[in-house]
Amino acid sequence: MEYAKLGRTDVMVSRCCLGTMTWGSQNSEAEAHEQMDYALSRGVNFWDTAELYASPPNPETQGLTETYIGSWLRKTGKRSEIVLASKVAGQGAAFGGLPWLRKDGAVTRQTKTQIDEAVEGSLRRLGTDYLDLYQLHWPDRRVRVFGGQTYKDYSLEFERFGDILQALDAHVKKGNIRHVGVSNEFPWGVMRFLSESDTRGLPRIASIQNAYHLANRTFEYGLAEIAMREQVGLLAYSPLAQGQLTGKYLDGALPPGSRKALYDRMQRYEGPGALEAFRSYVDLARAHGLDPAQLALKFCDARPFVTATIIGATSMEQLKTNIDAFDLAWTDELEKAVDAIHLRHPNPCP
Repeated sequence: MEYAKLGRTDVMVSRCCLGTMTWGSQNSEAEAHEQMDYALSRGVNFWDTAELYASPPNPETQGLTETYIGSWLRKTGKRSEIVLASKVAGQGAAFGGLPWLRKDGAVTRQTKTQIDEAVEGSLRRLGTDYLDLYQLHWPDRRVRVFGGQTYKDYSLEFERFGDILQALDAHVKKGNIRHVGVSNEFPWGVMRFLSESDTRGLPRIASIQNAYHLANRTFEYGLAEIAMREQVGLLAYSPLAQGQLTGKYLDGALPPGSRKALYDRMQRYEGPGALEAFRSYVDLARAHGLDPAQLALKFCDARPFVTATIIGATSMEQLKTNIDAFDLAWTDELEKAVDAIHLRHPNPCP
């Protein structure tokens, strides 16, 4: 396993990050523990979770993922071996308000009061007194974050960038948070956060966790240059496009127990041109004797602006396949081949 520096910090994280959002929905506590044991044995020291998980979000499973991680940490005593990341929800008006997430039933926002509640809740469930990385799950702005190829303006009623950083800074000073990051963010938001950090001496964001995969390379249009020049690397989530890039859904297949079969929330990955793109990448992998999932994961790992690629698995077989991908070599031939497909099918799943 290879490691990379998290932003401008002194924290070294595995290039493979263990995603956890299925724990509590598709995976039991025992299965989560088995995944953590195995991942750590393979050198995966970076784990990502959120106050909102398990996914899909609902009040019955909210917090279970962090609770399962917490029980593993208590059982093993290996907190110091893990770089642990969690997230606070952004403005929830566009998601039905998420009133069940806050004690007072308020629409989720990144106010100081709500950040305090979220941090304390995560620390309690995880059974730890600090988080290595704390991320804004999506912006407090009502910008269009999940899918869509066009810009639509939004209400200017949102928490100011400096105020959010100031609220996080209070926890940094208390030792509850070591470093901060953003997720589902855009170039303007990233640069505004960096500007506030530079001018006011507030915590500097160390990472950007956005969707990035073979069928969604929009990160490269504006954020990649920022990631490189400002040392705010990408934590690539959904690198398999929620399983589409494995080929398991081709030709109308619907594997029992898959996320599509269970939740039917795959619309982000089913737009015009998506099927053709997925088939092309799966065919490319097979032509090179590669597992399609491993091709997709290694593509992300080979990007210079990526700090870590977040994997997710519901079975141990999937987990082993995913981690093995990081041992593969990426070649010029593969680079040219995926770029050729990208030119024919550019970003059908933003």
